[in-house]
Amino acid sequence: MGTKTAEAAGNKAGEEVDTVEEETAGTAAEESSADAADVNPETGADADGVPAGEEAAAAKASSGVGQGAAAVVSAALGLVSLTGSWVGTVAQARDSLYGQLEVASGSSVATQIKQIYADSWNVNALVAGLFALAALIVGVVVLVRPAFGDPDRVQAPWIKSVAWAGVSLGVIGLLLAAAKYTDIILSMPST
Repeated sequence: MGTKTAEAAGNKAGEEVDTVEEETAGTAAEESSADAADVNPETGADADGVPAGEEAAAAKASSGVGQGAAAVVSAALGLVSLTGSWVGTVAQARDSLYGQLEVASGSSVATQIKQIYADSWNVNALVAGLFALAALIVGVVVLVRPAFGDPDRVQAPWIKSVAWAGVSLGVIGLLLAAAKYTDIILSMPST
């Protein structure tokens, strides 16, 4: 008798497992059909009003942390090229000191201006130009990076905007540094 009870219990347990599997499969089928039913055939949007393909595109969009950071660095470098930097100030002071050491005590005023002030002014312009060039290069790299990556990944619009700002500031900084170096603007007094 004990054998029949064990067999009956085993069959009942097997039937319960089959029932649970059927319920799980039925629930998954209902969810997928409910998802398909939520899409409006006229607009192609789901119940939330989001277009059906937009969720897939958002899932493929990269976080862009590295590109975003590079874009911000580009803009910051461009701003530094316009406003000046500690490096430029130190380089200018160093060159001015060397100019003072090289000038003989009986030198003319024109020689003193050139060696003490003009040369150090040009060093400051060169440093500003280097910052502007770095801003320009980093910004361009950020803007062309998607062309060499996964074609399905989308670059966030804010990254493009900040990178364009960095490129713009870099171009302006390069132009101003070149104009300052060649004495087109803010030239040294002539003697």
